[in-house]
Amino acid sequence: MYSSETDDTPAGAPPATPRPVSLPSSLSPSRAADFMACPLLYRFRVIDRLPERPSEAATRGTLVHAVLERLFDDPAPTRTAAHARSMVAGEWERLLAAKPELAELFAAENNTEGSAEAGAIAPERLALWLASTERLVEQWFALEDPTRLEPAERELFVQATLDSGLTLRGIIDRVDVAPTGEVRIVDYKTGKAPRPEYAADALFQMKFYALMLWRLRGSVPNRLQLVYLGSGDVLTYDPTEGDLRIVERKLLALWDAIRQAAETADWRPRPSRLCGWCPHRALCPEFGGTPPPLPPAVGDDVRPAPGSR
Repeated sequence: MYSSETDDTPAGAPPATPRPVSLPSSLSPSRAADFMACPLLYRFRVIDRLPERPSEAATRGTLVHAVLERLFDDPAPTRTAAHARSMVAGEWERLLAAKPELAELFAAENNTEGSAEAGAIAPERLALWLASTERLVEQWFALEDPTRLEPAERELFVQATLDSGLTLRGIIDRVDVAPTGEVRIVDYKTGKAPRPEYAADALFQMKFYALMLWRLRGSVPNRLQLVYLGSGDVLTYDPTEGDLRIVERKLLALWDAIRQAAETADWRPRPSRLCGWCPHRALCPEFGGTPPPLPPAVGDDVRPAPGSR
């Protein structure tokens, strides 16, 4: 089931009248993962659209992705580790110009005498963070050789509508096409590779992408590749048509569960080891919080939430 088996309604209390909410018309890998992990988290992100403060980890991921995407704008012989490292500072300035609020991540923590002014960027904190980002970028060169790659697509926005009417959307980091026509979908991860028992969860996102490309282009991608920069691992999987049909059925069942939750206003939390990292923990009933009133409507689920890569 996609919701808890427990009922927190006090004995003898009249049943609450659920207020249905409108749902977005599409589903992305990150939002599907949210609902599977915790229906209340899905509600907070998609229905309530609660703001989330950026994190150093998520911002580092965005920065690494930007460097690895733009590196391919340069001629193959110049795609060296040193050159990629040198791009980090410039891409950070570009990102900061687009999102000035990211400066808060590296603000001085106090305003004691002799310290930096509160709210100003602490140079040593930023320098350490940029160095950690450079190390992740450099790690990539031990896993792939960009001088021998010419991606067919980078940061590809994909949208496909299934026969059921459900629209799937997502952004693929890289699509490679071999001279012989084989297609490989590549996704960069700045964290560590999961333990074997969690590999299926990691591949779900990739199969989601493969399903969209299959429905759009008529052929199943030959390989799915996850590149884990945090641990220096590469996880690959060669999907079959049967695999993707299973994923499609799973997504349709998931969407039915999401629609049922919207109709009944039943967005129950699902406690897990991930709760410690949840940005909305203070609003969760499992931790003594109270969710905000449901809004009357929502928009389309187009882009991933912060940190969803």
